[in-house]
Amino acid sequence: MMKAPRGTADLLPKDTKRWQYVENKIKDICRRYNYHEIRTPVFEHTEVFQRGVGDTTDIVQKEMYTFEDRGGRSITLRPEGTASVSRAFVQYKLYGEANQPVKLYYLAQMFRYERPQKGRMRQLNQFGVEVLGSDDPSVDAEVIDLAMTVYKELGLKSIKLVINSLGDQESRVEHRNALVKHFTPVRSELCEDCQSRLEQNPLRVLDCKKDHNHPAMKTAPSILDYLNEESKEYFEQVKKYLTKIGIEYEVDPTLVRGLDYYNHTTFEIMSDADGFGAITTLAGGGRYNGLIEELGGPETPAIGFGMGMERLMMALEAEDISIPIDERLDCFVVAVGDEAKEEAARVVRELRSMGIQTDQDYLNRKMKGQLKAADRYQAKFVLILGDEELQEQKITVKSMDTGEQREIPLNTLSETMQRLLVGGQTDA
Repeated sequence: MMKAPRGTADLLPKDTKRWQYVENKIKDICRRYNYHEIRTPVFEHTEVFQRGVGDTTDIVQKEMYTFEDRGGRSITLRPEGTASVSRAFVQYKLYGEANQPVKLYYLAQMFRYERPQKGRMRQLNQFGVEVLGSDDPSVDAEVIDLAMTVYKELGLKSIKLVINSLGDQESRVEHRNALVKHFTPVRSELCEDCQSRLEQNPLRVLDCKKDHNHPAMKTAPSILDYLNEESKEYFEQVKKYLTKIGIEYEVDPTLVRGLDYYNHTTFEIMSDADGFGAITTLAGGGRYNGLIEELGGPETPAIGFGMGMERLMMALEAEDISIPIDERLDCFVVAVGDEAKEEAARVVRELRSMGIQTDQDYLNRKMKGQLKAADRYQAKFVLILGDEELQEQKITVKSMDTGEQREIPLNTLSETMQRLLVGGQTDA
């Protein structure tokens, strides 16, 4: 028996309705915040991620699906959204748009070769937001607010926001030198990856999962101690805006995120729900001033986040939040007789054109079997059409909730069903 590749999952119809509800909620929130959808290719030239995400990151070094196409070009399946959006921003000169900053969102599939586990797949779904063209601290607060609003409006309560500042380039250089000095004496005690990171990007040592219990981690220099005055002021402004709009947060000096492009504000949103699992992060992001220039564009400040959809669905399950989806079918047409079956095809098409969810039997079942099918679909109304009704140009409408039924003229069916479905009545 053929199975889906490891690290991928099929979403069957019973699941997709729940996903569609969540996605529609996200789209509505983005509409209210005046964010617009962008759709980028599933694959990019590998250089986009090498330059955009950073050569020293685990994503680039270990997790990318990279291959050579028939033209000899190095192509990579999209592992994250920010680099692709930034590339599109530069390519189409969106920095020249009249409305600034440019506020974008995406719902897209990403691909990462990592060890599959619950909520962490090799093909994953991600919701992301990018704001390009503003270095106002209030934008940082807005982006965080949007992410928190998604969780809150879906009913999640056990969530926690953690923030930090990585400072500007000057602050990061000072902190980098302090980290090298701190970890060099114990370099041989660190994992192989961290030994390499200490030379290439020491900040990433703080993000190591293997060495997080090493004593040197607890005494590592805090980035907050190396922020220059400008960076301190920026971070203070972000915190003031968060407080002003009523968002609670914790400051965690060890929060560095896993991508090279971050500076100034970084944040993660975590689940505190019982039984959620060891990996608690639901979403993460931050400011990435400098990335647009790296990809060939003009100097453009930017901020964004990525939210794992699988992890969002897990969090909803962990908090036992039911998603309000209507599983019921509006109408099921039961046809008895050859001529009635032909007319049923027209009736079904007419109802569908009026926006009414309608189905019929396609297995040539007898009337009893068709009624059982209507029951399995939890149809609100069954419309019964036989050759006798057809001769009289009538159709029987039966409410499955009350059992009441009556005959109505075929030429008034659409208006009648619209009235019944809106008003929830059986009286025609």
